[in-house]
This record gives sequence, C-alpha cells and structure tokens, in this order.
Amino acid sequence: MTRHDTIVALQQMLEAARRAVAITSDRSRDDLDSDGLLYLAVVRVLEVLGEAASRVPRSDRARHPAIPWAEVVGLRNRLIHGYDAVDLDIVWSIVKDDVPALLVELERAIEVTGPPAADD
Repeated sequence: MTRHDTIVALQQMLEAARRAVAITSDRSRDDLDSDGLLYLAVVRVLEVLGEAASRVPRSDRARHPAIPWAEVVGLRNRLIHGYDAVDLDIVWSIVKDDVPALLVELERAIEVTGPPAADD
C-alpha cells in the first residue's frame, strides 16, 4: 500500500467519523431506538469507519498509536457479523464519547502523513 492509499483511508475514516457526529447532533439516545433511518445511518458510518481503518497498513497504524485501531476495526466486525445483536447503548456511547476524540487523532494523523506525493 502506498502513502497515497494510507492518506485516502485516513480521509475516509475522518469523513465517516464526521458524519457519525453530524447525524447524531441534536438527536437523543431514544431517537436511535425509534428512528430506523438514524439507526441504519449510524451503523453504516461506523462500518465504513472500521473498514477504512482495516485498510491502513500495520506499519502506518504504528505511527499513530493514539488511534484505537483494533477497537475501530473490531466494532466494524461486530456490527457486520453480529448485526442481530447490536447493543445500541454501546453504539450511542461510542458515537457520543469516543468518536469526537477519534476525530482529533485522525486530523493529527492526516496532518502528519500529509497529502499524497504527485507520483503516488
């Protein structure tokens, strides 16, 4: 994987994290139970976040230890494979408590990694 691929994956993670925060702003935990579209949207952006994280090579993950790589990818796997037993309290807590801090770390990682070189 090239540096270009890594920066693309980091940007995809950042976009998914931003979407998770945006679609849950002005919403409540109860909305997650009652609004099927909100539920689907939140779950989907978390799946995309985890899938993009899984595409970042281990060597590049090591450069950004503040990002909880295993947890992000593990959440994706749990949502995909355990779709029939998703704990919405945990999902809500992740989006409200963990994703905002993840946003900060992703922005730092992108800044440090920099834009792809012209020849990438």
